[in-house]
Amino acid sequence: MPVWPALLMTASEGHHAVPAYVTYLFTGILVLMVLSLALEEKIHAKKSLITGVFAVVSLFLGAALDLLPIDHSPGPLNDVAWVKNVFGETLKLPVYIPAIDWGVIAIILGSSLFVDVVSKSGLFTWIAIKLTKASRGVPTLLLTYYCVMTVVFSALLNNVTAMLIVGSLTAVSLDKLKKNDLLLGFLLIEGLLTNVGGLLTLISSVPNIIVGNAAGIEFIEFFLVASPYVVVATAVTIIVGARRFGVKSLKTEDEKREALEMVQSFDENDGIESRSFFWTATALFTLFILTLATTSILPVVHELGMGYVALGFAFAILIRFKAEVDRFYQGIDWDLLLFFAALFVVINVMEHAQVLALIGTGLKTYVLSLGEASSAALLGASAVASAVTDNIPLAAMMAKIIGALPEMSGPASERPMDLWWAVVFGANLGGNITPIGSASTVVAVTVMHKHGLPLSFARFVKLALPFAVMHIVLAVAYVVLFLR
Repeated sequence: MPVWPALLMTASEGHHAVPAYVTYLFTGILVLMVLSLALEEKIHAKKSLITGVFAVVSLFLGAALDLLPIDHSPGPLNDVAWVKNVFGETLKLPVYIPAIDWGVIAIILGSSLFVDVVSKSGLFTWIAIKLTKASRGVPTLLLTYYCVMTVVFSALLNNVTAMLIVGSLTAVSLDKLKKNDLLLGFLLIEGLLTNVGGLLTLISSVPNIIVGNAAGIEFIEFFLVASPYVVVATAVTIIVGARRFGVKSLKTEDEKREALEMVQSFDENDGIESRSFFWTATALFTLFILTLATTSILPVVHELGMGYVALGFAFAILIRFKAEVDRFYQGIDWDLLLFFAALFVVINVMEHAQVLALIGTGLKTYVLSLGEASSAALLGASAVASAVTDNIPLAAMMAKIIGALPEMSGPASERPMDLWWAVVFGANLGGNITPIGSASTVVAVTVMHKHGLPLSFARFVKLALPFAVMHIVLAVAYVVLFLR
């Protein structure tokens, strides 16, 4: 019997036995969903509908093939999953409810509402004009400012919130400069850099936390190792992105003088209708950033998570419009939220069908056996896998596989670190390959659509793939040359 089916038929820690043909069936369903998303413009369907249909089909087949944690005892509750809360009490929920990562949904919903209301205060216009003035109207300098801000926000907050805030500011700046033709390039570069910035600290992304804990990497050590790569990758992305999307510097003195006169004529106070609301929004926005950046160490709040913080600040600032909050609710991007909810359901069923185990087994069998090239191959394979699946369970699975290797049983100082870092880089950077590879790239495309810049799945891959390959090649070189 081939290696994969043999391993799939054996129950292991945290997994149940699944026939190989079932795993291959669901692998085919996952591939079909990705292809459907790639052809969304040709089939004239929204992303939420496509993933919703595949979620319904996956759940039906998962239940029919006895893959899901469903109670099969007689009675009206035989369609529920049994989940224990922190008190050990058993909760009865439909099986698809715990499949959804409600923390991510809460972050997107809360951050979107918060950013939308704050924008009404004129704060984002104020910040954008200040940055535009600091750039003296030079597009390349403005791109650099926003890219650095994206990386810092992604490291301190989370990728989704960083993209929402920076995307809003970028649109204002380019509109003021009458450079809306550059908006697509700016937003795409910023979206890609959210995943680069997510490498900067141990708490920037969930895969970092999973692998860091498994490998015993401390916070400072993680930062010191990751920061050289992040600095180089950011600089190269800005340079290549500026050339690719025609973001040019101003060469003649006349161009520079004209641009400077234009930005000096901007008044950052134009969008401020209420000084009291402006200062309230400023205080809440500052507190919002500080709270998100310190969520992991704040008492009580760290147990509730970033989603709670985002929703809490959203409702706090909505008090200003307590009689008309419904107009902000109408602006919620339900397509984005339903897309994520359905995608989480599909990926969850794929986990139960051992599709991710199939990927992990394949990586272990065909990558880790490559000797000197194992870390490079593992990084590339992890990136490709995370482009179409959830990088969190992938990182968890690879952490278990690497931790079980014989060379990992000795003293920590003698263990090879390149394999751990290969998974960290691959799991994060793979999100740049497709628009569904990470939450931030999905949000980046959504921001583009909001500003009348439709970008299909296929066109995103066409534009982003050269950057993703560049990031992965740089990461491979860094891991192989400096982290062995």
